[in-house]
Amino acid sequence: MYVDSPPVTSDLDEAVSVFVRYRARLFGIAYRVLGSVAEAEDVVQEVWLRWQKTDRSVVVSPVAFLSSATTRMAINVAQSARMRRETYIGPWLPEPVDTGADPEVGAQRAEALELALLLVLERLSPVERAVYVLREAFDYAYPEIAEMLGLSVVNVRKIVSRARRHLADGQRESVAAAEHRRLLHAFVSAARTGDVASLETLLTADAVSLSDGNGLRGCARIPVLGRARIARMSTYPRLWREAGPRWVDANGLTGVVIHQADRPTAFMTIAASEAGIHQVMWVFNPRKITAFLDSRLRCASVPGIASAGG
Repeated sequence: MYVDSPPVTSDLDEAVSVFVRYRARLFGIAYRVLGSVAEAEDVVQEVWLRWQKTDRSVVVSPVAFLSSATTRMAINVAQSARMRRETYIGPWLPEPVDTGADPEVGAQRAEALELALLLVLERLSPVERAVYVLREAFDYAYPEIAEMLGLSVVNVRKIVSRARRHLADGQRESVAAAEHRRLLHAFVSAARTGDVASLETLLTADAVSLSDGNGLRGCARIPVLGRARIARMSTYPRLWREAGPRWVDANGLTGVVIHQADRPTAFMTIAASEAGIHQVMWVFNPRKITAFLDSRLRCASVPGIASAGG
């Protein structure tokens, strides 16, 4: 179905049009598999380059071709990324993406987009993660996924079933978006004022706090466990001194970017169930914060298209 050939330039405008039409979907697939904005952008760029060089006259379904290429490349990147993350200093968190400025990132379906779920997805192998994302987030049929990844339909069904069971062990029923926003606002308000007692009432007894700093000085290099310890840590004066929280829409839910002296110093969000906040996620890694702030510009242009003819 998919054949590579020397570049065909006569229908380049149509190629650009098709690629732009599906670009948000391609980014959504790559991002969910990789948990990285930068890596997902690189995958989409590589798919665009391949799309230019493909004999598109023999492609039966452009969206199937592009989705398949994106998924396969994302799996390859994820396999090498897993080795790199073994040397990461401290907890690793997925890069948040701004879905307020670019709601199309989650426009297909919201599944497998929340930061907490992306973190749980890291427990799966890259192939398992890709299969789960295609099925649960984008509603591809089992035969379509099998063709995309060169697997049997039976194998795809087994992978999805196994992934669902595996993820169920690490997931809790999430609160609605409005309640998530209320809890996050209450958490930030109490943390800024040093109200440890109020923070403890918001947290579950088994709550965990993860700080992604990749060795940045002052960041906890191990998960912080328990409501009392998390509450004390979250009121650290240096974190909130002259800080201005800016509310954002991150991965389909509310998050907050903390600015000090007009410089972004941290991103934070939570995962919560009806019992309360059970996970606090802090991103201090400057590269990831920058990637989040830049993600709102993601659809302003399509990488490489301006020079597609050259």
